Amino acid sequence: MNFFFEVLIGGLLSGVMYALVAIGFVLIYKASGVFNFAQGAMVFFAALTCVGIIDKFGVSIWLAIPLTIVVMIALGLAIERIVLRPLVNQPEITLFMATIGLAFFIEGLAQLLWGSQVHKLDLPIEDVPIPFLLDNYNIIVSQFDVTAAGICAVLVTALALLFSKTKVGRALRAVADDHQAALAVGIPLQQIWAVVWAVAGLVALVAGLLWGARNGVQFALTFIALKALPVLILGGFTSVPGAIVGGLIIGASEKLAEVYIGPMVGGGIEGWFPYVLALLFLLVRPEGLFGEKIIRRI
Repeated sequence: MNFFFEVLIGGLLSGVMYALVAIGFVLIYKASGVFNFAQGAMVFFAALTCVGIIDKFGVSIWLAIPLTIVVMIALGLAIERIVLRPLVNQPEITLFMATIGLAFFIEGLAQLLWGSQVHKLDLPIEDVPIPFLLDNYNIIVSQFDVTAAGICAVLVTALALLFSKTKVGRALRAVADDHQAALAVGIPLQQIWAVVWAVAGLVALVAGLLWGARNGVQFALTFIALKALPVLILGGFTSVPGAIVGGLIIGASEKLAEVYIGPMVGGGIEGWFPYVLALLFLLVRPEGLFGEKIIRRI
C-alpha cells in the first residue's frame, strides 16, 4: 500500500506541473478562441533564455530569472502586436496556422540566440526524498517534486483569482463569450489580448524552469505542449479549474498505469496512455469536465 501511495503522490505532483502548462493554453483559447500551438516553444524559449543568460553573462540565477521574466513578457506582447492583432476577425483556422508558424520561429530563434546543445539548469531545490515520509511511512517523495508542485499551485491559484475576481478577469470572460459584443460595450480587446499573452509568457517561464531543472534544458521541452493536450481534453479548453483537475487525473493515471498495467503489456505505456484516456473521454464528454457544452441545431 505504501508503494501505491508513493506512485500516486508522484503522479499527482507531476499532474500539477502539467496543469500549469495547460493553463497557458486555456488563457489564450479563452481570449482569442484559438489553440496556441506555440506554447510549447515558449516554454523552451523561456528555459533556454534563462540558462543562456546565466552561461553567457555569468550572472546568478536570482538575476537571470527577473531578466527572463522581462524577456517573456516582451515576447508575449510582441506576439500579440505583430501576429495576433493583424488577424483580428479572421477564421480560427487562420489563427491556428499562425501559431504553428510562430512555434517553429520561436524554436529557431531560441537556438539561434543561445545554441542547440543541452543545458543543465540548477535550481536551489534539492532532488532528494523527504526524510519525514521516508522515515515514518517508507514512502519516497522527492523534495523537488513537492516544491515544484507547490510553486505551480500558488501560480495556478493566483491566475484563477486574477481571472475570476478582478476587472481584467471579467473583461476576459466577456471577450471569450463574444469579441464583437465586448468591443461594443467598450472593452479594449487588444489590451486584454496583450495582458493574456504576457501572462502566458510568464507561465511558460515557470513551466520551463521547473521542467528544465528536472529533464535538462533541451529541445524536448517543446513536447510538453503535447502532454498538455490530454489535460485540456479532460478538463475543457475554456476552464482554469478544468486544467487543474485534468492535470491531476492525467498525472496520477499515467504513473499508476505504467506501474500496474505496463508490466502486462511490456511496459512503456506512460507516454501514450494519457492520449488513450483522452480519446475514450472524448467519446463520452467531448467538451471536457468543465467545458461549455455546445448544442448544435440541425
